[in-house]
Amino acid sequence: MISSMTGYAVKTRDIECGSLQLELKSVNSRYLDFHFRISEELRSLEMPLRELLAARLSRGKVECRLSFNASSAKAEQLELNDGLLSALKTLNARVRSEMPEAKPLSVNDVLRWPGMFGDQSIDFAALAPQILALARETLDDFAATRGREGAKLAAMIVERVHAMRDIVRRVAPRIPEAQALFAEKLRQRLQEALGNASDDRIMQEVAVFATRIDVAEELSRLSTHLDEVERVLKQGGASGKRLDFLMQELNREANTLGSKSAITEVSQASVDLKLLIEQMREQIQNLE
Repeated sequence: MISSMTGYAVKTRDIECGSLQLELKSVNSRYLDFHFRISEELRSLEMPLRELLAARLSRGKVECRLSFNASSAKAEQLELNDGLLSALKTLNARVRSEMPEAKPLSVNDVLRWPGMFGDQSIDFAALAPQILALARETLDDFAATRGREGAKLAAMIVERVHAMRDIVRRVAPRIPEAQALFAEKLRQRLQEALGNASDDRIMQEVAVFATRIDVAEELSRLSTHLDEVERVLKQGGASGKRLDFLMQELNREANTLGSKSAITEVSQASVDLKLLIEQMREQIQNLE
């Protein structure tokens, strides 16, 4: 399957102590480039996530956001730390006896005091299996969005390949006749210019020039490169770099076709081919 480098997916999973959210999005890049946005308590999972993503992706600038939102504790689950509460009461009284102008601790101060409800810390290392499972699900959706986008791009490229084949088929039969007519005109002009030069010398010059304007080889190579483009698209996988190289080869043949043109039809065909090649190149820049 041909995949685009543009994709997006996000998934949320509720767990006992809160909720996890993982978001993936990507844009074009020559290489595989990761950017992680992970809350500090989950930073240890960056490397496993990187390895998971790298196993499935080959190109693109990929941003991964992982966040955890702790759930509010239920009222019936809250229990005050009696020892800490007693210690705060004693300290509060002692401070106020030494500093009468000091404000007493408020209820809010007491309830927000670290450890007042016992140890509520979360073992994030224990969450690793759930986070990686969430990452795999998100990655499946992410790959699917890239695949759907890639299929659309591949269809656009195939349409332009067919258009290029039509141009080649339309121009190819005209080449021998056009070359013969052009060669005859050239022979007459050379004969007029050279006067008493031998026919062999004139025909030799005509033959040399006819070879220079022969575009049969360029048309053949164009067809061969177009066959390869369709083969690569059918094969699928990471093919963006290969297709980009083929666009360079196609453009080279189209340029040569234009430079060797002896008739208007071939010149116009060269322009039309280069336009289609540029359109394909723009789409291929998005492929993985």
